[in-house]
Amino acid sequence: MSIQQQLQEDMKNAMRNKEQQRLDTIRMMLASLKNAQIDLRRELDEVEAVGVIQKEAKRRRDAMAEYNKANRPDLAASEEVELAMIEAYLPTMLSADELRPEIAAIIAELGATSIADLSKVMPAAMQRFKGKAEGRVINEVVRSLLSA
Repeated sequence: MSIQQQLQEDMKNAMRNKEQQRLDTIRMMLASLKNAQIDLRRELDEVEAVGVIQKEAKRRRDAMAEYNKANRPDLAASEEVELAMIEAYLPTMLSADELRPEIAAIIAELGATSIADLSKVMPAAMQRFKGKAEGRVINEVVRSLLSA
């Protein structure tokens, strides 16, 4: 079942169970997916759909950080609940420890030797781990391996 189909089913269940916040979050995700389809003028494949949902999760993380900075724990808590609901639809992301050996192989494959080769390694790593790991984590691992 695709992520969009899963969201449609879960939306129906949220309506039946009168779970308003869950329903609102699912509708927001479906709207984001629909907007992406309109922008691309075609149906989204599964990787693109996951990318859209990941952007929504990132928005929630950023909003939580801003609300915490502004001393608004009530709004940060609301964003945290939404983030948990959104992350339930995302595949589990690879950790830095899981990425390290695979990125080391990419570095060896490309013959990169120093931090100056970051611009060669990052595109290859981002392409290989698209939808499987966060870009920030990939960047940190690549930098640590190239500077070592």
